[in-house]
Amino acid sequence: MQTYVLYMHNKPLVLAAPGSAALHEKSTTDKLTRLSDPDPAMLPSLLKKLAAPAVEGYLIESRDVPSFRQHLLSLFEIWEAGGGLVENEAGEVLLMFRRGHWDLPKGKLDEGETLEACALREVKEETGLVNLCIGEKLCVTRHAYQMDERSILKQTTWYRMLFTGTELTVPQIEEDIEDIQWISRRNIGKYLPYSYPNIREVFSAAGYDKAEN
Repeated sequence: MQTYVLYMHNKPLVLAAPGSAALHEKSTTDKLTRLSDPDPAMLPSLLKKLAAPAVEGYLIESRDVPSFRQHLLSLFEIWEAGGGLVENEAGEVLLMFRRGHWDLPKGKLDEGETLEACALREVKEETGLVNLCIGEKLCVTRHAYQMDERSILKQTTWYRMLFTGTELTVPQIEEDIEDIQWISRRNIGKYLPYSYPNIREVFSAAGYDKAEN
């Protein structure tokens, strides 16, 4: 693995090898603070600084990405999760409004469950949809946060799904879902600025960055 991206406070910490495509792309498109082979002992401090408004994120160039990644992961309790980008037969995509942002259905992996089963279960629970077919794996996203005194890193594996039924969506209110909408592909760009950066990664992996705004 030559590139690793983690979001905290909705800001990226990008870990990349010298000369990687991701390193070049992030250097030219994002205003990230670039660090070359920093001491891994700096990581707790860097993660705390992501909360500061003046810091937009970090781009860490490392000659040993796997080792640096292990140092990073050692700071967190890792939770695996599954989620879905759901499209219907009309070519629309499902978005949920939760906690002030447009989001996608996802949730934590249960013991003994596969990621595919987790993704399907969570989509069904959070949306009320039943007639779903799971398709290709799209990507894996990672976001970190504090929960009480615990540092959590949630690693979510995302799948494309197709809804083939006629049932109406039913927002799972106990998960703070206020609204669910089917959005046409040409309009999705109007919603993504009000989503999370890791959710925008999922849409990019699914080819929606080519959608018309």
